[in-house]
Amino acid sequence: MQIQISWVDSANDPSTDFPLENLPFGVFRAEAGPRIGVAIGDCVLDLRAAAGAGLLDGLPPRLTDACRAPVLNPLMEQGRAAASALRRRLTELLAEKSRDRAKIEPLLLPQSGIEMLLPASIGDYTDFYASIHHATNVGRLFRADDPLLPNYKHLPIGYHGRASSIVVSGTPVQRPHGQRKSADCDAPVDGLVFGPTSMLDYELEAGFFIGAGNVLGEPVPLAQAEDHIFGFCLLNDWSARDMQSWEYQPLGPFLAKSFATTISPWVVTLDALQPFRLPPAPRPKGDPEPLPYLVAAGNQVSGAIDLHLEVFLQTERMRREGHTGVRLSRSHLRDLYWTPAQMLAHHTSNGCNLRSGDLLATGTVSGPEPEALGSLLEITRRGAEPLQLPDGESRAFLEDGDEVILRGWCEREGLRRIGFGECRGRILPAR
Repeated sequence: MQIQISWVDSANDPSTDFPLENLPFGVFRAEAGPRIGVAIGDCVLDLRAAAGAGLLDGLPPRLTDACRAPVLNPLMEQGRAAASALRRRLTELLAEKSRDRAKIEPLLLPQSGIEMLLPASIGDYTDFYASIHHATNVGRLFRADDPLLPNYKHLPIGYHGRASSIVVSGTPVQRPHGQRKSADCDAPVDGLVFGPTSMLDYELEAGFFIGAGNVLGEPVPLAQAEDHIFGFCLLNDWSARDMQSWEYQPLGPFLAKSFATTISPWVVTLDALQPFRLPPAPRPKGDPEPLPYLVAAGNQVSGAIDLHLEVFLQTERMRREGHTGVRLSRSHLRDLYWTPAQMLAHHTSNGCNLRSGDLLATGTVSGPEPEALGSLLEITRRGAEPLQLPDGESRAFLEDGDEVILRGWCEREGLRRIGFGECRGRILPAR
């Protein structure tokens, strides 16, 4: 695949997240209200303005109209083919030999000067548990001899999260209150308190938005699952571990996770990710074969995505002293036990209808190496082994003023690197 050159100089910088090969979609705040934009280098192209200038003429009217919407849902619901057609037109407009540069240049805005918003109206949110390394690490903290529950290798585990508390990168996160039971107390009434969590954690995840939905009662076959995925973002599913350990049985996560989930503002399409597809991680010998509805030839060949993920922490002290932060972990989406397509196919296998703009997440992405742990719960072994930071500070869990930064990118020799931007959130004290 030939590397493409843009007349937007910053898009040709090898370190940029947003070369011409990427063109992710997002929503930004404008004086006249929210608008859809496309990231190119260090700029954003205003799609409403582009449509108004006639630069999208030739595309279907419904597709052009979707570019004037305040959220991505009208574009998402038209499916991958529509998004692909729009990306092809945008690539022509922004490519080095474009004849329309003079018309487009005034429609570019510097990313540094705009406020990004949630990219879509998110009706539903489902979080999975697709990293076997994370599931094993967490399981060992509670069940040392038998960390994985019996169902884990048979189906993608997930829970329905809270869509209303999903926020865009940069939104502060308030430390939540909740019920907590001291671990060394058998009688909950004696060791039970209500107050701010003391075990606040992050979870390094990837999220993916539903494009075209499915009809209630009609499952999506695995072979067609990716036709229903619009694109990916970074996701931090904040977790109050002390609240979680007390409330999660028997029905799973609740208030320990519903107070905030942060996502990155740019949605990277499957078309942009296509050069970085690869087979899923091989299953260990002796693991059960997935049931037929979770098997498809295409998924076996290219169901995984070679997405590099990183977590950085900047404490209040680091910020005062001008330090940009320290990297806590680095993992890969390719290590998941279940692929995004399998998650979607399983989600709809009972006839559940997914709708445009729904958000699904992978669950914490951890790898087999010690440096590839996607949460402080794993890194500090539930706080028993606090993390020593380079400036002399230590962390068992997050403290007020801490900022967690997620980054993700895909790269391969001979191809242009593409990135996701940042997913940031700073912890505010409990009210």
